[in-house]
Amino acid sequence: MMKEDLPIATFATPVGLRDLCIGEAGTPPNLDHPLDVQVFHIRMANSAGRREAASLLIRKMYGWRGYSVEAHQPQEANKITLYAETGGVVVGTMSLCLDSQALLPADDNFSDKLDELRAQGRRLCEPSRLAIDKGVTKRVFASLIHISYIYAHNIHGFTDYVIEVNPRHVMFYKRMLGFVDFGEERTCDRVGAPAVLLRLPLSDMGAQIRKWGGLMEQHGEERSFYPYFFPIRDEPGITGRLLAGRN
Repeated sequence: MMKEDLPIATFATPVGLRDLCIGEAGTPPNLDHPLDVQVFHIRMANSAGRREAASLLIRKMYGWRGYSVEAHQPQEANKITLYAETGGVVVGTMSLCLDSQALLPADDNFSDKLDELRAQGRRLCEPSRLAIDKGVTKRVFASLIHISYIYAHNIHGFTDYVIEVNPRHVMFYKRMLGFVDFGEERTCDRVGAPAVLLRLPLSDMGAQIRKWGGLMEQHGEERSFYPYFFPIRDEPGITGRLLAGRN
């Protein structure tokens, strides 16, 4: 069980929204709230126990896909790790690596492309080690990404996400978040699989959040993840909790 303290963000998903779950596999009955509402908390993995819980989910989900996760990881001072839990069970996690003298994981394969952006004065950060358990509502994914955006862009002034993804996942990140191609397919030794480099200016992400955030099922024909982000009015509170270290 995770220690009960104040999370960065909390949201509830009614059972009626199960048709919006990633994987369409449902969730175990023991994770349901007594009032048929499942409550999720987003926290920062700021202890050894929490980081290990997040790592267990990563090993589970990456191992299921046949990827290696034992390779070099970013220095702790160069990243934050977020996780989502419900009923004390970790169901989603991601790390956000911030560009520094330690560089980014993507520099292993795409340093030439990242240096192009650095030469333009862009400040880069890289979402990595993203894992969402099967059958979990897409709001978990959207919430982790939105909080990482607030941390990177609103608080620290970073300008771009760059991300290495398997070629078969490229269309997902383009369609659901608006990433664009930035580097051709190369071999990623960290996971033992091919990867391409994608880029998303955070100003573009902010525009989509302002347009669609919080609309949920009222999003009409919009098919991205942005309607499942928090409403823009929630950003100041999330920002305050991140700044205060209340996570």
